[in-house]
Amino acid sequence: MTDAKRLLEEMNDRSREVFRRVVEGYLLTGAPVGSRSLTRELSEKVSAATVRNVMQDLEYMGLLDSPHVSAGRIPTQTGLRMFVDGLLEVGDLQSADRELMDSTMSSNSQDVAGVLDRIGQTLSGVTQGASLVLAPKHEAPIKHIEFVSLGHDRALVVLVFADGHVENRIFTPPPGQTPSSMREAANFLNALVEGKTLSDVQTVIARQISDRRQEIDQLAHAMVESGLAVWAKEGEGPDRLIVRGRSHLLNAGGDEVDLERIRTLFDDLERKRDIANFLELTDEGEGVRIFIGSENKLFSLSGSSLVVSPYMNADRKIVGAVGVIGPTRLNYGRIVPIVDYTAQLVGKLIADRS
Repeated sequence: MTDAKRLLEEMNDRSREVFRRVVEGYLLTGAPVGSRSLTRELSEKVSAATVRNVMQDLEYMGLLDSPHVSAGRIPTQTGLRMFVDGLLEVGDLQSADRELMDSTMSSNSQDVAGVLDRIGQTLSGVTQGASLVLAPKHEAPIKHIEFVSLGHDRALVVLVFADGHVENRIFTPPPGQTPSSMREAANFLNALVEGKTLSDVQTVIARQISDRRQEIDQLAHAMVESGLAVWAKEGEGPDRLIVRGRSHLLNAGGDEVDLERIRTLFDDLERKRDIANFLELTDEGEGVRIFIGSENKLFSLSGSSLVVSPYMNADRKIVGAVGVIGPTRLNYGRIVPIVDYTAQLVGKLIADRS
């Protein structure tokens, strides 16, 4: 990124303006921008031949590309990155967009998942992209844990939280489990986890299961470890990621190559893989981040762009994220403030509910 910014600073005014107008034209229409149209827009009156020479230089620098012979130019991923970092003008949140996002919070419902779903639907509609909302883990203290046998190869672990929330998970228990070993495992865990959140539990159990190995028999010990494996995956399941507005991605795809990339993106979204990494994308600080094309490790094969922002709970801890995904020619200047505002809304929702 530093090299790209330095390159931008070293450009003369004409090259910088040609570059900016090519990118802005591409983001607006999705089509290559030609030299003739640029000559009518430039602040400096120059010939089309001069503009073509400047565009060739920018292409040689790796900032522009020619999709077809004799066609205009489009920005490369490097060019888009440089534009976003150095020339992008982020506008203010439009009042109509603000009102639409605010309308999702009008309900007094305690169903946070339902509100988040409504926020995702509205965010998708406002931005005309696919919206991603990563819901927070349930962080209320645990009140009680119980294991229930459903057969020789299936068991249910029931978690009751202090706020009345109940979660059930089915898992495969170790071979040879008996009702007594399940009770012993549950009693052992309840003595450790009462009053602790799921985030706390993983650290506590991992330490205690080693220190207090002699207190439970081998079967119960194996059951506790199985339960720990279930909790280790808690919060990383696909149900945490709410995806809405995939149809907008089809509308953005023009040619066969775009449609093939969108099919790849659909597959990624359907599997919702590497969900934990979605939150990691926001770990380098607060605020909105933009990932273009292959910079986006979650959806790199689709060549899509992702605008994402974390949100925080009442303790100022990052617990989830919201984002918009679409083609690389997103209207970044408009979408960035929308994503930023939506993240603030979700953060307030989570803080108020906690």
